[in-house]
Amino acid sequence: MTDIKRLATTDADFQRQLDALLAWDSVSDDRVQTTVAAIIRDIRARGDAALLEFTTRFDRWTPATAADLELPRARLEQAWHTIPAAQRDALALAAERIRRYAERQTLESWSYREADGTLLGQQVTPLDRAGLYVPGGKAAYPSSVLMNAIPAKVAGVGELVMVVPTPDGELNALVLAAAHIAGVDRAFAIGGAQAVAALAYGTATVPPVDKIVGPGNIYVATAKRAVYGQVGIDMIAGPSEILVICDGATDPDWIAMDLFSQAEHDEDAQAILVSWDGDFLTQVAASIARLLPTLERRAIAEVALRERGALIQVRDLDEALTVANHIAPEHLELSIADPEAVVTRLRHAGAIFMGRYTAEALGDYCAGPNHVLPTSRTARFSSPLGVYDFQKRSSLIMASSAGAAELAKTASVLARGEGLTAHARSAEYRGAGA
Repeated sequence: MTDIKRLATTDADFQRQLDALLAWDSVSDDRVQTTVAAIIRDIRARGDAALLEFTTRFDRWTPATAADLELPRARLEQAWHTIPAAQRDALALAAERIRRYAERQTLESWSYREADGTLLGQQVTPLDRAGLYVPGGKAAYPSSVLMNAIPAKVAGVGELVMVVPTPDGELNALVLAAAHIAGVDRAFAIGGAQAVAALAYGTATVPPVDKIVGPGNIYVATAKRAVYGQVGIDMIAGPSEILVICDGATDPDWIAMDLFSQAEHDEDAQAILVSWDGDFLTQVAASIARLLPTLERRAIAEVALRERGALIQVRDLDEALTVANHIAPEHLELSIADPEAVVTRLRHAGAIFMGRYTAEALGDYCAGPNHVLPTSRTARFSSPLGVYDFQKRSSLIMASSAGAAELAKTASVLARGEGLTAHARSAEYRGAGA
């Protein structure tokens, strides 16, 4: 039986124990930051030449020229036609559901006129070019391609550029097929901090983008943090998280497997169950012990559950919601009889999965809402990735003659109060000429 912490809100030091469990330092160490800074400098200074050298060094294959780093769109389409039909159908259905959901998020331009004819409003425009980082190596994430690319295309992004590392020169057909159906415009076989730097600053071969989205390892995350300001980024993501609130009436095997679904991501993932039914917590612990040996990724899940997992007993549903709002999890399962009655009381969560039949895994792949979510308690102030992340807003102001005269009075008083007399006179000139 794996060791998983058992906590209770009645414990004298519960809050300390909980905060220690939640603590996660996403900031990379000095060695990683130094390495990433050197890579970024080299890409900025030498462009494609440095990109080729880093590809040879880190991905263990040597392109003949920088042009060989680009994957033609025909190669993406070829992958689509060569994967098994069942995978094509799954990608197509997931893509359609993600697209339908994303289409409801689109921001619209608006304006209104005041009585004197002054126009005020907001103009919404898409980004010109966005970059999508897709992790490579042992694992492949076609679902992440769909989740990041489709909202960008729905937003109207002019060009979507994908980068994906190819260790030993091996390409993942499922990732390329996902890029095809999601509408990726250009794709490059590059990864790591060097790919992030290339997207941020551009090289002769890789075009510079306006925003970089998508997950990656600590070097990728550190590079995204370093180039922020030159370009926008989606977020700095920490390990995967799941918090389940259960009233004790859901099959304990289901709940155990839901906890595993995040614990199997990596050893730093977090899986927490909260319930006011102590016997149910014991049942889930037994399910964990029995089912854990059946997992293909048992070794990873076992470490995650032991180091960062917990079964928490609370007094009642009200206290469970209080604990959940403090944790502010990436994924929150509300596995109770009437989730709709209480969901509005959950203020901080990346995604909320309501009811006994809504496994978090459905959201990872095909439910529709985005699976790129805030982690490490950042759901207190952050939101899931969406169409709005690929759109910008510009304010519209068009003063009428009468409006300029009236607004100039207020602007002049405030500007002179701040000691900015040129501001004041600029407004006054318009007011006097009205």
